Amino acid sequence: MGLIAGPTLAGALAPAPTYPATAGAAGDETPEHTIAVVGSGKVTVVPDQATIRLGVVLERPTAKAARQAGAAAMTKVVAAIRKLGIEERDIATSSVSLGPIYDWRNNTQRIRAYQLTNIVTVTVRDLEKLGDVLDDGVTAGATSVEGITFDVADRNAAEAQAREAAVKDAKAKAETLATGVGVRITGVASMSESVSTPIWYDRQFAGAAVAEDAATPILAGSTDVTISVSVTFLIG
Repeated sequence: MGLIAGPTLAGALAPAPTYPATAGAAGDETPEHTIAVVGSGKVTVVPDQATIRLGVVLERPTAKAARQAGAAAMTKVVAAIRKLGIEERDIATSSVSLGPIYDWRNNTQRIRAYQLTNIVTVTVRDLEKLGDVLDDGVTAGATSVEGITFDVADRNAAEAQAREAAVKDAKAKAETLATGVGVRITGVASMSESVSTPIWYDRQFAGAAVAEDAATPILAGSTDVTISVSVTFLIG
């Protein structure tokens, strides 16, 4: 028992370990003092292009029949869009799904039909054609329009202006805070930015209703290019 008590007592009398203070780690004797702010800049632009998502949704008794009917319908839709001068590179399949639809009969689940959904994304670089793309696509067999995105083809100039405004906004906020507490800005510790996404207009249409009505008017209006910057300023 003496052999057990000896080490236990020695451990109890051993001095507690010491750890260096965080501020002294890696040679930093004093912590840096900072002010963190978020600045934002916005530039309003007139969109010059749009992205529209057209879909074919149909049901057939068998999976093969649904696939074949969907392929035939979408082929007609794409052909109608191409006739408007939309280039092949601006038409892309975004999703295709095929699955069973069930019914309950006599407490038994049975397959009633198979549903196929085929969605294509169309980039329209001439906004005057946007209404025609919608109308002709629906007339050719599209049964849904999932949404329209308006944007500018070249965002670089607008983003540069918005970025400059965001940085100025962040600096002005930091200087106001620094002056208020009697310090001055000495540098920048870190900076990051985020760019807003284009405005998405969700629209759902019934194919027959759109096809039978007059030409669908779609107005782009204007959209905002917004940039936010998060800046941590050094103060002293």
